[in-house]
Amino acid sequence: MSLVLRDLQRAVPLRRAPLRGRLQALRSVLGVRRFDLGVVCVDNERMRRVNRRYRRKDVPTDVLAFPFHEVRSALLALPACRPPVENLKAGEIPQPEFPDDYNLGDIFLGVEYIFQQCKEDEDYYDILTVTATHGLCHLLGFTHSTEAEWQKMYQKEKQVLEELSRRVGTRLQPLSRGLF
Repeated sequence: MSLVLRDLQRAVPLRRAPLRGRLQALRSVLGVRRFDLGVVCVDNERMRRVNRRYRRKDVPTDVLAFPFHEVRSALLALPACRPPVENLKAGEIPQPEFPDDYNLGDIFLGVEYIFQQCKEDEDYYDILTVTATHGLCHLLGFTHSTEAEWQKMYQKEKQVLEELSRRVGTRLQPLSRGLF
């Protein structure tokens, strides 16, 4: 299915082709290529507004994930146009009954925030990839509210990024390392 990548910001230069290639590889590693996915790249101001609206936090952040399918222990209760397809446990791939339900959801990447957080020795596209991996894990039901949840999410991110690193020839580390 499709990957929609939108760049709604002008704060930092963003080459969509390399990011799209990595996102496609990431979807392949996770086994979710048959699902639609939206990735929206935004600046600090737009990310701050989205974060304030949905999480009541008036600050920019690196990534926000909005799952199409209801996730057990979801951090956000987002309004839905129709009932959720199913309840997902962390790491489960949705099993839609209808073709229109082959959708993972949307990820907002705070590309300006990510760019500002990058260290000199870090590759910006590597960090975007790691952050998108974190967001995709959230779409698949992973959370990090407790140490036990974080451990599961960290292990999944590590596994996915190791495989992705082999495919793209780089060394990617999970975003959530050292959280607890």
